[in-house]
Amino acid sequence: MMVDGVEDEEKWLAAGIAGLQQNAFYMHRALDSNNLRDALKYSAQMLSELRTSKLSPQKYYQLYMRAFDELRKLEMFFKEETRRGCSIIDLYELVQHAGNILPRLYLLCTVGSVYIKSKEAPAKDVLKDLVEMCRGIQHPVRGLFLRSYLSQISRDKLPDIGSEYEGDADTVNDAMEFVLQNFTEMNKLWVRMQHQGPAREKDKREKERSELRDLVGKNLHVLSQIEGVDLDTYKETVLPRVLEQVVNCKDEIAQCYLMDCIIQVFPDEYHLQTLEILLGAFPQLQPSVDIKTVLSRLMERLSNYAASSTEVLPEFLQVEAFSKLNNAIGKVIEAQADMPILGAVTLYSSLLTFTLHVHPDRLDYADQVLGACVKKLSGEGKLEDNRATKQIVALLSAPLDKYNDIVTVLKLSNYPSVMEYVDSETNKVMAMVIIQSIMKNNTQISTADKVGALFELIKGLIRDLDGAAHDQVDEDDFKEEQNSVARLIQMLQNDDTEEMFKIICTVRKHILTGGPKRLPFTVPPLVFSSLKLVRQLQGPEENPFGEEGSTTPKKVFQLLNQTIETLYGVPAPELALRLYLQCAEAANDSDLEPVAYEFFTQAYILYEEEISDSRAQVTAIHLIIGTLQRMHVFGVENRDTLTHKATGYSAKLLKKPDQCRAVYACSHLFWVDDQDNMKDGERVLLCLKRALRIANAAQQMSNATRGSTGSVTLFVEILNKYLYFFEKGNTQINAAAIQSLIELITAEMQSESNSPDPAADAFFASTLRYIQFQKQKGGAVGEKYEPIKV
Repeated sequence: MMVDGVEDEEKWLAAGIAGLQQNAFYMHRALDSNNLRDALKYSAQMLSELRTSKLSPQKYYQLYMRAFDELRKLEMFFKEETRRGCSIIDLYELVQHAGNILPRLYLLCTVGSVYIKSKEAPAKDVLKDLVEMCRGIQHPVRGLFLRSYLSQISRDKLPDIGSEYEGDADTVNDAMEFVLQNFTEMNKLWVRMQHQGPAREKDKREKERSELRDLVGKNLHVLSQIEGVDLDTYKETVLPRVLEQVVNCKDEIAQCYLMDCIIQVFPDEYHLQTLEILLGAFPQLQPSVDIKTVLSRLMERLSNYAASSTEVLPEFLQVEAFSKLNNAIGKVIEAQADMPILGAVTLYSSLLTFTLHVHPDRLDYADQVLGACVKKLSGEGKLEDNRATKQIVALLSAPLDKYNDIVTVLKLSNYPSVMEYVDSETNKVMAMVIIQSIMKNNTQISTADKVGALFELIKGLIRDLDGAAHDQVDEDDFKEEQNSVARLIQMLQNDDTEEMFKIICTVRKHILTGGPKRLPFTVPPLVFSSLKLVRQLQGPEENPFGEEGSTTPKKVFQLLNQTIETLYGVPAPELALRLYLQCAEAANDSDLEPVAYEFFTQAYILYEEEISDSRAQVTAIHLIIGTLQRMHVFGVENRDTLTHKATGYSAKLLKKPDQCRAVYACSHLFWVDDQDNMKDGERVLLCLKRALRIANAAQQMSNATRGSTGSVTLFVEILNKYLYFFEKGNTQINAAAIQSLIELITAEMQSESNSPDPAADAFFASTLRYIQFQKQKGGAVGEKYEPIKV
């Protein structure tokens, strides 16, 4: 049926175009021979094709445009006729003898255009006559196109101020009256279209009506272009008349489109000065009208107007724009009780953007908008509509974008309340927006109260909300989110140590609720922020014991110990061990021996009880040795205990090469350059000899299992340690010991069971070159190396 209908329409259109072209051909022949009577006869027959009711508006438009082109030629002919002496008044009367009313009115409008140009009668009289005569066509589509033609031919002939057709003192009123009357009649015809045809084709008719809307809207554009329409005229005449027509038509499509037209075509200044009148119309519109979009566009235009120049801002204050818009939105939401939450949130989002542009200094206005939004959301529960959620994100992002300062945003008491109504995913998105704003603007959040409020805002990243399972989250996204939180923690800073300690306690309280998945990301930055505070407390003016109740390094270390313990439950023993060693080093710098010893004890317990992977053990033991070597705070007894443990762990590693490297690394524990009381050459030598034994055992094992002794790399590494301590002045390491080790390595390399290793060969050759270089230096160094033969 549908296909048949389309095919029939194409046939009717083709027939209409054929009839039009045929009569146009005869009309052209008459024009060429200056035969007025035939020209009128064939032009009337040509225009009769527009009397059809069988075409859709789209097809009718194609037919109309062909007729329009022909009418322009006819108009040129009428001009020529008047030049040749034909009376325009007679011509105006002559065309009214056409048999059918539609061709008669098209011809009348065409002659009327020439009549106005001739200035033989006032433009206002001709226009008034034409607009009244067009009432003769009441068929919606035919009437709309006829009036559109009238509008088209008259737009440059209105009796406007400064126009060549300007009339008496009331000339502007005449021009306005003509356009308003034509607009009113066209709107009535347009609205009446919905009642043409069967009810089952309502959707089709509404689509057709939407296609024709610009014909009606062009009248408002013409009105806005009339020079004489100043603010007073617009306020007293134009806007009330247009709004009256919009409200009274009681048609959803017309009301929505025409309100949008008013907002788009008239100047911003006019809207501002007539805000009350314009807003008063919104609650009177049909409930089904998409008021949110229209009102949002109005606020968007006013926001842009405010942003265009600071000079216009006093006008906004003068007319109390915020108050009027706020009241209007309240009335609209109240009047449309079934308005979807998306509509309400969109309105509040637009109002907030407007407020931030016009009144950036009035935080109370912004908070008022957020409060109204919370009130509307309170009856809805969590938002499930994705579009509404996006609008909430836009609403909450607006203050951040405007102020570029989360501290200012935190002053908005209703801001956190709005976030309560979004789901956990949106909460995370918003939290990321907030953190990115802080990092981009390098915002300083320097009090514990503000930090607490901030972490409450970003709680979607800090902990699972509503029991949401972490398993559903993409691992990469999760890491990015937690790394952002870590960067945020690092940015928190206050030179006042008391306040900084409160900030650390506040952050700790929040991150400890994050669960085992988040702690490995959030605990390290908190630990390092705390260690930064410890260094602040080490200043020369600080009392290490502090006043009673004040922050001291000891107090911070107690908090750190409790914080790192939380990683046990993750479990993350390697991370906890690293953090304990960092704290031990900081305690060393603070000369707190018992605290440093406690941190080392905790690290050793973790090593013994929690770290079982052999690679992790190797990394951990080297970290322990490196940290312990830098410690100067320990007394002899404590240092011996810790050193003994470290060497014991080294010798118990699973793989012989790992054992060897850890044991020779322990030699540094007995020789610290800048501390004379920590230079025990004998124990250094013992460590190195033990390392040699282990290296030897490793070669024997390799020989037993693989049939070759393997690489001499370990021996070369031990040789380098010997050279290091030899240069540092360890008397237990002498030239003879180095010489024998060189010979041992050379023999091993020449052994048949040795497997070739170019890297080890190059390492050994480089070491020998170094010895040769030292010998050639001369002086005390050269003398020291002289006995060594290479």
